[in-house]
Amino acid sequence: MQSTLSKYMVKEFLKLLTICEAIFVFIYLLIDSIGAIDNLIEAHVAIAPALTYFALKIPLIIVQMLPPATLISVIIMFSLMKKNNHITLLNGCGLDIWIISRPIIFTSLILATGLFLCSEIVVPHTSSRSNRIWRVEVKKQDQGNSRACSDIIWYRGEKCIYWIRHFDKRRQVMIEPSLYFFDDSFQLTKKIDGREGIWKDGKWEIRDGIILEAKADNGDYSANKFDQFELTLPETPDTFLREEKDPEEMGYWQLKRFVKMMTNEGVDVTQYSVDLYLKLSFPFIVPLMVVMGIPISLILKKGGPPLAVAMGLFFCMVYMFLLGFFRSFGIAGVIPPIVSVWMANAIFSLVGIYLMMRVD
Repeated sequence: MQSTLSKYMVKEFLKLLTICEAIFVFIYLLIDSIGAIDNLIEAHVAIAPALTYFALKIPLIIVQMLPPATLISVIIMFSLMKKNNHITLLNGCGLDIWIISRPIIFTSLILATGLFLCSEIVVPHTSSRSNRIWRVEVKKQDQGNSRACSDIIWYRGEKCIYWIRHFDKRRQVMIEPSLYFFDDSFQLTKKIDGREGIWKDGKWEIRDGIILEAKADNGDYSANKFDQFELTLPETPDTFLREEKDPEEMGYWQLKRFVKMMTNEGVDVTQYSVDLYLKLSFPFIVPLMVVMGIPISLILKKGGPPLAVAMGLFFCMVYMFLLGFFRSFGIAGVIPPIVSVWMANAIFSLVGIYLMMRVD
């Protein structure tokens, strides 16, 4: 009996989940297209790239909409079971709420694993292509655009730290570079400030600047102006060129390597660290929504499925608020990144378990 019941419940749950997921994806695409279509028209983007752009966004939307779709599916399913007295009948057969919910919770864990794999394998590829279409076709950016084209660069070499206000990719020119040279004991031996640094014949040509050099006798520094100064350094223009990537364009391990590399270069990676841990915590939202949805649908005495769905959406918005709230604290450095992304999960897990224990 229990095996038959489990198969039936899983089948009904997956059927409802498919319907809810399709509705949420459609609504998301509709809202997103309203906001993007003006930009696509103004940029004179052809129909084929525009449709490809929206199609490539679907995997990311599916991943993002799975938790709320799971919550609504569970609420609808158990509300109907309660309305039709199926819960009462199963209780009469000696099955408590934990036994009844077990196949759905187990299915949600499988869905969470699939969500993580999709986020790791499929979403980075499709998101990278869709964002590339947006940058090239709409923003008219060079396909080889780099992080350095818009951001100040801090780069740590072997014995030199680079500070570059802007890097011009096309001309291969560093704008207002400051180069700090250190000895083996990490004592500053030389600093070069220039108006620009030009890559020429395999060397960096620094122009219109000042060079500070440490004196060996008393630790002071001598300052000399120069019009042109040539440097042979291991770093080339390719060193400062990286394709722009958002966190969703990278899988967990790729983002982890990126964070490590940026940390070695002396760049603040707090936000990327938060997004890194978020990739691990996000799939657990699916079973969390199940644990929250079941008691919500059964505790309410009046209102039926519509009120239960409304309550589910309310709790879903509260969860997203808490996730964003604690994530902002993590990005600001107030709390550790790993704590910031798991805090909302921890709170809702405790609330969900408490509500499950309160179900009559």
